Amino acid sequence: MSSARPEAQIAQQATMVDVAKQAGVSIKTVSRVLNRSQNVKPATRAKVEQAMEALGYRPNSPARMLAGNRTYLIGLIYNASSRYITSIQNGVLSACRPEHYDLLIHPCSYTAPSLLDQIREFITPPRVDGLILVPPVSDVDGVRELVHELGIPSVVISGEPLDETDWTVCTNDREISKEMVRHLYRLGHQRIAFVRGHPAHKAMDDRYRGYLDGMAEAELDVDESIIVQGENTFESGIDCGIRLMRRQPRPTAVFCANDHMATGVIKVAHERKLEIPRDLSVAGFDDMPIAEQVWPQLTTIRQPLEPMAQLAASQLIGLIRDETPKELRRVIESQLIVRQSTGPAPAEAA
Repeated sequence: MSSARPEAQIAQQATMVDVAKQAGVSIKTVSRVLNRSQNVKPATRAKVEQAMEALGYRPNSPARMLAGNRTYLIGLIYNASSRYITSIQNGVLSACRPEHYDLLIHPCSYTAPSLLDQIREFITPPRVDGLILVPPVSDVDGVRELVHELGIPSVVISGEPLDETDWTVCTNDREISKEMVRHLYRLGHQRIAFVRGHPAHKAMDDRYRGYLDGMAEAELDVDESIIVQGENTFESGIDCGIRLMRRQPRPTAVFCANDHMATGVIKVAHERKLEIPRDLSVAGFDDMPIAEQVWPQLTTIRQPLEPMAQLAASQLIGLIRDETPKELRRVIESQLIVRQSTGPAPAEAA
């Protein structure tokens, strides 16, 4: 009987000793590379990283924690019902993996009276080295102040810096919203409605201000009766769509502060036998998967969520290592995506 066993059964997990031997360096040098120490020559760092990849080496987290007084965990705090969180997680993970960090997520309800207590419990005693905060949790009064008070490095996605020690990564919501109005105006629309986002989301204010900027640039009158308040949900989009379709004269275009509300407006238009975009143009914001699933496909604004999250995580890891980012507020630009839900204004409205 053969005593040979499959290679997968006898293979052992590579150690720092194996990496050091493969790269021809000391174990201490391997440790310095893992901890991103600055006093390692680029050529040496490359050799060690190549050895780790060749051996499939995974750092021993408990050992690293003891050696560096760190958890090597990044915390992500977000609202449990946020539909975009997968993109944020993917972006954060893409920055964590090459730095040998792991991600610890903490879904919560931003409306819960106990939100601050939940966050305090999540991060004390220190379970993570730093935090990524996203709206609407990051917009709740006291959240960012609490994180600063506890001394946990943090970076906010889609926010404005509170002071010179507050780091954010955002997109150009106001400018790109103005570009959407410009797009609709070029199609001949003059009666352009706007569905506002949930007032608790500060980024939604920038989208509304961008709408106003676009209307001013086009020298169009702003009719308050066709500016309606939504709550970022499909259902609120339906409610807003019903209100807008009752207006006389009816708007020829509706720009919504997110895609879910825009699809709600489209549903109302279909129920009233309005043809999109011949009778009504509809536009959204975010470029969520639903934007390509609805018919007609939705003209919208694509947010660079994964690149924003990746940059935020990279900046956070730098902060953990006492590397100060060059700018308090980093901006990654969004993109106007034109699809079939917008077209020329109806001839009778021109």
